[in-house]
Amino acid sequence: MPSLPELQTAFARAMIERAEDAGIAEWIVSGRGLDAQARIAVYRNNVLSNYRAALREVYPVVLALTGQSFFHRAADTYVSRYPSRSGDLNDFGGEFGDFLAEWEPAAQLAYLPDVARLEWAVECVLHAMEIPPLDLSTLAAVLPEELPALRFGLHPAARIIRSPYPILRIWQVNQSDYSGDQSVRLDAGGDALLVVRRNGAVELESLQPGALALLRGLATDHTLAQAHAAALDADPALDLTALLQQHILGGTLVAFRNDRQGVAT
Repeated sequence: MPSLPELQTAFARAMIERAEDAGIAEWIVSGRGLDAQARIAVYRNNVLSNYRAALREVYPVVLALTGQSFFHRAADTYVSRYPSRSGDLNDFGGEFGDFLAEWEPAAQLAYLPDVARLEWAVECVLHAMEIPPLDLSTLAAVLPEELPALRFGLHPAARIIRSPYPILRIWQVNQSDYSGDQSVRLDAGGDALLVVRRNGAVELESLQPGALALLRGLATDHTLAQAHAAALDADPALDLTALLQQHILGGTLVAFRNDRQGVAT
């Protein structure tokens, strides 16, 4: 007789991989007119239904763009390729954009993976932890010669998304409360976006090349001097002081670290 862990693994395979015979049928009790395979099918349908529902909640724009039949087929295939590894259903779906990029039926919708990545960023930002704003008095006390070596931290409820497609426009016209012109020009150029939560609401903010380079540098633990240099390469006219002030007061940057003194908030 298989051990309990072996039976659990086989049962999971029957649910997620939809294996017709995962070695568990003989251990399923039949009754009420249902044989073992029929009972397995009932469980499988319930599992896939729950996963579909979870993905619909996170990816309403992808659903609107593709239709329910296509979306459910994508969801079922995604489940088998990227099975959940968390007991929290809210953690499920993070690789959906990557999956759509490699899934052949979605190949004609080249913008779709980035739309999914934007929706996942919105989901993560919405549920990220809250932390206090950066302490301006502590920052003001930093000696001028030490400023270039500071490393700033982005708020946990902040994400940076880039795409060669106009994903902000696609996202906006597919919101349930949107009214007006719904046309989208896919050749209109790409987007660089800051997805951030402010006062409990998620905001999508377009980033110019200099701001994008600066925030990406700081998000990857570059010093202020390193991030500033990258930002100047992208925009020689960049105003560092104004940009820092905007993102500190706007809550994007919430902490800084002086390697010699530790972390200040």
